[in-house]
Amino acid sequence: MSILSTRHLMTMDDLSIADIETILDRADLHAAANASGPGTKKHGSLRGQTIVNLFLEPSTRTRTSFEIAGKRLGADVINISGSASSIAKGESLVDTAQTLDAMDTDMVVIRARAAGSPQIVRRNIRGSVINAGDGKHEHPTQALLDLHTMRANFGRIAGLRVAIVGDIAHSRVVGSLARVLGRLGASVVVAGPPAFLPARPDVLGVEVAASVDEAIYGADVVYLLRIQLERLGSLQLLPSLREYARFWGMNSQRLAALAPHTVIMHPGPMNRGVEITQEVADSIPARVLNQVNSGVAVRMAIMELLLANCAEDLSPIAAKELVNA
Repeated sequence: MSILSTRHLMTMDDLSIADIETILDRADLHAAANASGPGTKKHGSLRGQTIVNLFLEPSTRTRTSFEIAGKRLGADVINISGSASSIAKGESLVDTAQTLDAMDTDMVVIRARAAGSPQIVRRNIRGSVINAGDGKHEHPTQALLDLHTMRANFGRIAGLRVAIVGDIAHSRVVGSLARVLGRLGASVVVAGPPAFLPARPDVLGVEVAASVDEAIYGADVVYLLRIQLERLGSLQLLPSLREYARFWGMNSQRLAALAPHTVIMHPGPMNRGVEITQEVADSIPARVLNQVNSGVAVRMAIMELLLANCAEDLSPIAAKELVNA
């Protein structure tokens, strides 16, 4: 089933390979238009649509890129944070969703600490819903922008070797990205402290390396993750951040050992000096800002696909007119 018919994006499992290719191809067009200058960034494909960004968890990149994406498509975009909503007063997520539905909202983009929150909103609203990250579960639009960044760099996904290093067990990014990379023909190896590794790596379709150096050897992409301190609570899983940086961080010595074509990615926010040093974050192989740039284009593509009245609205002719506008 296509997202054109379901009109929601909850998890990467909602997307067929054809859906993913459609999103990435459409994002290519938006990326080109965004880079062409002020006159080509905006168009009115979603004029008259109302999009609510309901962010119940802090965010910089995801929230801002969704807002920019919606506005560039001509939609009316409303931002609601957890502290500024009635949820802070004790209102349930169900009541919040039903309230937004009563206002004829066309789309809700939700980020929340609790896994399953987007599904609750979906059941209580007539409009489209996008999961912008729910707990440790998934972050599908992050995975899509990562795929877009990789494809823009290598021209393909199939055959790539991707090393994911860091807090694997508590990352919703891994939940979305690792499995879809396998579906698209890439291989994934993960590395991190034992307490940060998944209990069932086979479910993610990944192999586990004993060290960072083993994981990054021969990798086309080194994908770094920060420690999810906000999800660990009072658990003390590491002796110190200094020790983590020494054994698991990406530093100049490990950078020098990479193949010349290898790129370094990070979903942000980066903790410089912990999982990534200053030199690596600002190095030529780093593609962190490319990921941010891809995020706007990819989210524009997803919003269009979910809110388009019919498939003809996104025809190749319309796409060509977009770039030449």
